[in-house]
Amino acid sequence: MQVIKVLPLGAASNSYILTADGKTAVAVDPSGQTVLDVLEKHGLECKDVLLTHGHFDHVGACGKLFKLGARIRCAEREKDLIFSKEYLAIFGGVTVPHFEIAETFKDGEEVTLCGINLKVLETAGHTAGSCCYLTEKFLFSGDTLFYGSVGRWDLPTGNFSQLLKSLQKLAALDGDYKIYCGHGEVTTLSRERAYNPYLRYN
Repeated sequence: MQVIKVLPLGAASNSYILTADGKTAVAVDPSGQTVLDVLEKHGLECKDVLLTHGHFDHVGACGKLFKLGARIRCAEREKDLIFSKEYLAIFGGVTVPHFEIAETFKDGEEVTLCGINLKVLETAGHTAGSCCYLTEKFLFSGDTLFYGSVGRWDLPTGNFSQLLKSLQKLAALDGDYKIYCGHGEVTTLSRERAYNPYLRYN
């Protein structure tokens, strides 16, 4: 599986394009037009979109991808929050282009998209419905876990206690994973276990 990191523009999040066959792709948190440009550059058709949560800076390209036929998925608890007044108000009342959620996930569910096997991990804390996606070698952590830090918990539906529980859940995973974060640098689970103060928080 190839992972293409799409660098953010402005306040947008990191986005990731996953492909196993070099033809079809899964987009994780497609934040803006740059995702579509990178898909075109690599000759990839985005069949599926995975959202770690519904903040505007993680879903900005969903409207266009939805129109092109991509199926968009997120955790069950996040679905009804994406277009909520509380979420949109965070960004000054932005307008999110229309898209629909084709499928929702619960904790521990597994799914195969474009030939890529992923496991869903509910990781509430940044938002009530935040989740991460786990593959054999990689973890897509959204705004749950960053290089040396974590996502905010002071926004609507955020909760510090829940975030700490979610971080301990990630820390307890067997083995090591390369972590593709919602913002900032790529890291590894072993590094975060050793140095991230929030994973060592008691």
